[in-house]
Amino acid sequence: MTANLNTVLRKHAEVQYAEELAELARHDQRQRPANWKLSPWAVKTYLLGGKLDNGFEVTPKYIGSGRLIEIAVATLATDRALLLYGVPGTAKSWVSEHLAAAISGDSTLLIQGTAGTDETALRYGWNYARLLAEGPTEQALVPSPMLNAMRDGKLARLEEMTRVPSEVQDTLITLLSEKTLPVPELGIEVQAQRGFNVIATANNRDRGVNEMSSALMRRFNTVVLPTPDSFDEEVAIVSRRVEELGRALELPAEKPALEEVRRVVAVFRELRSGLTEDGKTKLKSPSGTLSTAEAISVLGHGMAVAGYYSDGVLRAADLAAGLTGAIVKDPVQDKLVWMEYLKTVVKERDDWKDFYRACMDVA
Repeated sequence: MTANLNTVLRKHAEVQYAEELAELARHDQRQRPANWKLSPWAVKTYLLGGKLDNGFEVTPKYIGSGRLIEIAVATLATDRALLLYGVPGTAKSWVSEHLAAAISGDSTLLIQGTAGTDETALRYGWNYARLLAEGPTEQALVPSPMLNAMRDGKLARLEEMTRVPSEVQDTLITLLSEKTLPVPELGIEVQAQRGFNVIATANNRDRGVNEMSSALMRRFNTVVLPTPDSFDEEVAIVSRRVEELGRALELPAEKPALEEVRRVVAVFRELRSGLTEDGKTKLKSPSGTLSTAEAISVLGHGMAVAGYYSDGVLRAADLAAGLTGAIVKDPVQDKLVWMEYLKTVVKERDDWKDFYRACMDVA
């Protein structure tokens, strides 16, 4: 089924940024690994942004360490798979999607890891009606995204690796080592074409996850994506993503004032670290991760409230409910942490009085 791209809620990276990818390809004279759409240099430029020789501006998709992106791209040019690791909300899936879009021109070869993921998601399945009627044939075989990536020499994406049962994870060991996938029912094997590789993501805050075996870990080069280093860096990330979110959803609200963005980011960073930005007051941290992605969500929710129920200008009152919901996951312990923060930190800030009143009204 083909969707009308004008009504798609969230376009794939290779569609949304098609102009940038095409412009980079036209001006990219550097060596490209087999089946790559862009050279490693151009992939890095696409992720981090920059200006081409003709003045064309490439927007940054990731704001952070350029060295980490270089390591990730270089890994994918070798025979080792890439594992993007870190706490929730550090743009692991976002970076994975954009790497696949820039390198393979296709970010859709995606396997979502869950507790119910079985071997067919990584290998292949069968159309049982045809299997019963015709027996095991290539026409009855249902390839997985991994199998399609091997055939086409593209990148496969595996989200939330550590949610996948351990015995299913280990299916990858032979696949990544030998770069082949046997199909014994047909007496054949699928050999990976040049350009094939795997990008997996995993976060280190899940409870009850399935740890990867040492044998599987050796097949991956691990790149840890950190939370933003500085306050200003996180503000820049949140501002950019919130503006993009507002445009994509066509929210009838103005771009949030920098002051409101800085407030939300300050709250998240202080509660996340257990210390105020000035380093003078120690704080209790709530049970949630309070990631950058959640800060973006809070501001997006506030824009919707301001746009549909007010004059379109984001104010503290529009943020209070979403902010409280993001912080108070445990109605007892987290609420105590939040109330203590409001009364000991927010209340004492002269230019945060409206913010304090709005949050107290909700809390």
